[in-house]
Formats: sequence, structure tokens, C-alpha cells
Amino acid sequence: MQSRTVARELALLMLGQISDRQPAADTPLDTLLQQAQASLSQHVREALDQAATDLQAAQQQLLDSELQDQGGTEQLPRIRQHLQDGLAHAEQGLNRLSASLELPRLLMLSDQDEIRRGAVERARAVLRGREDLDQRLDAVMEGWRLTRLPRIDRDILRLAAVDIEQFNTPAAVACNEAVELANRYSDEQGRRMINGVLRRFTSAPAKG
Repeated sequence: MQSRTVARELALLMLGQISDRQPAADTPLDTLLQQAQASLSQHVREALDQAATDLQAAQQQLLDSELQDQGGTEQLPRIRQHLQDGLAHAEQGLNRLSASLELPRLLMLSDQDEIRRGAVERARAVLRGREDLDQRLDAVMEGWRLTRLPRIDRDILRLAAVDIEQFNTPAAVACNEAVELANRYSDEQGRRMINGVLRRFTSAPAKG
């Protein structure tokens, strides 16, 4: 995992603690960085707990399918549904578990000076340019408004934009890493929305 990726994730957690109405000058970024690390640690525990819940649900669904199997062929549709639900829960749980295995490493990396600086610089860049960023992101949204997105999705979009424009991150890389953040912190709808908005944003004429 590259330092840029970890710095952006820490910046995302920092921004999540700031009201959209709070002026950038009033924001104690060093304090927010410490809180972001604590939030990341909490996220590790929650992700592991959710993975365990998903796997338990998968086990129950598979058990239910075995019980239904005793009812004869008329139960086949219900058996099939239980199996599908069980496999879906198992896949979800394993995906969460796989993602969680990377988080302890991310926590250790978050103490490195370079990464801490990168997180603070990215959060500061978003806060300073938030109004302009929001206007330009809003301009490429189709049938939706930026203000209607969940806060986490707005911050992922803002961070990707500043990474491209101020930190020389290739657009394709920034888009892919934004989608990865959405996989961890948002949902399927948010992931699709972020992917589409960033593709249009990076294709739009550069600001003059």
C-alpha cells in the first residue's frame, strides 16, 4: 500500500469530523489527525465484527436449506433461495475479512511522518478549496446534486479531485483509489456514483 493511499484514507477520516459549514481556518488539523487514527482503529474492530455476523448468517442459511431439504421436492425453490442467501452472506463476510486484514498494516503506517503530513495537506487542500470543488463536482453530476450525497461520498470525491489537481496523482489512479475507499466506507450505490462522477470530472475541460 503506497503512502499516498494511506494518507488519503486518513484525510477522509479527518474530514468526516468537520462540518461542511465550518471555516477551514477554525479547523485544528493535528487534533483531527489523532482522532482519525482512533477512528481507523474502531473501524478495524467494526469490520471484523461485521464479517463475523455475515459468516454466522451464512451458516444459518445453509442450515435452513438442509432442514428444508427434508420436506421433499416441493421445497426446492425455498432450498435454492436459502443456499443463495447463504452464499451471498459468506461472500460478503469473506470480503470484509479480507479487507480487514489490511487495516492493521494501515494503522501502523499511519504513524509515519510522511503519511501524516500527506493526510494533513490533503485535508487542508479540501477545506481551502471546498466551495470551488463542490461547484465543479456538482456541474458534472447527472440528475443529482452533490449536497444530496452522503457526507462520506462527498469527501471521497473532494479528495480524489485535489489529488489529481494538486498532488499530481494520475486521474485513473485517483479514480481507482476513490472506488476502493467507497468499497470500504460507502455502499454499492455510492461506489457507482463516485466512479461515474469522477470519470466525468476528469473528462471535463480543465479549469482556467
